[in-house]
Amino acid sequence: MAQPPAKKTLSVYLYIPNIIGYFRIIINFIAFAECYTNRTLFAILYFFSFFCDGLDGWFARRFNQASTFGAVLDMVTDRVSTACLLALLSQFYRPGLVFILLLGLDITSHWFQMYSSFLSGKTSHKDVKHTGNGLLKLYYGYRPFMAFCCVASEVLYIILFLYADAKSTSLLNTCRGILKESPLVVFMFISTLIGWALKQVINVIQVLNNNFSGTNYYLHMIIYAELFFFGN
Repeated sequence: MAQPPAKKTLSVYLYIPNIIGYFRIIINFIAFAECYTNRTLFAILYFFSFFCDGLDGWFARRFNQASTFGAVLDMVTDRVSTACLLALLSQFYRPGLVFILLLGLDITSHWFQMYSSFLSGKTSHKDVKHTGNGLLKLYYGYRPFMAFCCVASEVLYIILFLYADAKSTSLLNTCRGILKESPLVVFMFISTLIGWALKQVINVIQVLNNNFSGTNYYLHMIIYAELFFFGN
């Protein structure tokens, strides 16, 4: 008796959320290619790529296409795009070291969170049910709160990019100038600043919760230096 043909399994590289991930990479390439000549276009393309970050997660859940490859692709795309924007800001503002330290904290905290999750056998770095930190549970367990922190952080960087002025490289002067804008701009700026601050606190918590041997001194130096420079 003839055997029924085996059902073909879709390659993980062709999952819908992963295709969206490839599309995001292309958009980011175009955005950063235009960042010096057309800031508005850059901001639109960058934010659209960021919006697609939430879209690929929805497709992964909707079609049951979550994968380790997709999780890594998503995180690497996020971290690289944010890193490039922070590197740009470090060229426009003084002290530029603030943005480099933010970059280091962002990459370190997310890498540690994902790496420790895989080492413990978890399928997702968002699985924090066994952690004792309430803020971390809220961040990964309540999507609107995570969305607020992530969107606020990225939008704050976009605002600082759009308001960067060659005549003044002072970060504090730019912030003071934004606070003199229309009430809508001021409200958006303050809201994003709050979300950004919460995101940085969560980044620090992730670093401290995933304390790998041999890294404590380096990580604490990043955190303390960032607080010192940004606090001033």
